[in-house]
Amino acid sequence: MARNLVNRYMRFLSASLTLTALLLLTPTIAHPVEAPTAPCMPFVGERMEFAVGWEFINAGTAVMQVSSPKSNAYRIHTLARTNAFFDLFKKVRDEITADGICNNGRLQSTLFELRQLEVKYRANKKTEFFWPEGKVHYTQNNRTDIYDVKPNEVDIMDAFFAIRSMQLKPGDVINIPVFDSRKNYDVVVHVLKKERLRAPWRKWVECLVVEPKLKTEGIFSSRGQIKVWLTNDDRHIPLKMTAKIRFGRIVARLTGYRKDS
Repeated sequence: MARNLVNRYMRFLSASLTLTALLLLTPTIAHPVEAPTAPCMPFVGERMEFAVGWEFINAGTAVMQVSSPKSNAYRIHTLARTNAFFDLFKKVRDEITADGICNNGRLQSTLFELRQLEVKYRANKKTEFFWPEGKVHYTQNNRTDIYDVKPNEVDIMDAFFAIRSMQLKPGDVINIPVFDSRKNYDVVVHVLKKERLRAPWRKWVECLVVEPKLKTEGIFSSRGQIKVWLTNDDRHIPLKMTAKIRFGRIVARLTGYRKDS
């Protein structure tokens, strides 16, 4: 059970993913330094921590961080793990790395890699984008297949961050072209309504409830309804994410946030 709980979070986050006004009481501010920046990725410096579980049963945690390894480039790194109790039954350590660059002010994916360690199951799935050739190399179990990719397509993690960068309001329907798990298609995201949630810093915050629809087992799993609660401000940070499964729901709740300058 724990394997599915945390692994499904990894797939719908964001993303997403996760997936996602944060008026922090005491935000962490780094000392001013000359650091690489990615102008198309305003979320560089973010660190988000989530509790992940089934309904009200906590199964583990996930941490998402956004950095800029060099000028005009960004990296989104996510690590999900079961807690000590679930480690006794179904130990999970799943990791996603999504790299990209800024191209004319837009996100351009260069790498999406999922490394899974779940009990005895191990897998490394890598998607590499070769834009001059218009190709994607998808490698799994030491087998590489090559697919066409369109100029405006991104990986599923970048699609989640692209949504966060947009001006959103209830009633919006957004289409984002992606390459995800050997498939080219449009992610369709519906902005449903506004709701208020209690944030980790003990304040009630207005959120936008969005529902992404995917065609694969990506960050947003296509099996069951997915909803994400994004703060209704310019940062659109995910306070909560849910995914319906056969028995109940998987729930991810934001438990910690900071953004270094």
